[in-house]
Amino acid sequence: MSTINQPLKLLMNLAKIQAVISRKFDGLAVHGIGFNDFLILHLLQQAPGGQLRRTELAEKIGLTASGITRLLLPMEKTGLVTRGANERDARVSYAKLTHAGKTIYEEALPSASAISEDIIPDEYLKKSPPVADLLIMLGGNIR
Repeated sequence: MSTINQPLKLLMNLAKIQAVISRKFDGLAVHGIGFNDFLILHLLQQAPGGQLRRTELAEKIGLTASGITRLLLPMEKTGLVTRGANERDARVSYAKLTHAGKTIYEEALPSASAISEDIIPDEYLKKSPPVADLLIMLGGNIR
């Protein structure tokens, strides 16, 4: 019987954890959004002027350009974000947070915070900074 190494076990467990976390964040559906929508709204909320280049947004959440387009299309249809163009370069497009998107983000933030506290209590993080450091090292650098 073959054995797998510790890094592979860790990565397989991270993949499982990602699925579990996504399921737990189904509670955001009461706000009409999912976890990925919330993540996009958060990043746009934090960005100067409430906008990011679509390629930059894709990079920040670890997606391809086509992957971010697939996530943004429904958000554009529901009015949470709009598409903006660069006046100097037509090849560059932006994702912009709308007023409705900002409102939904602010309404969903307490729910997302409660869900996250249920998944990982603050007391645990205070005891275990190396786990957070490992996630940052692996590319989880969202602030």
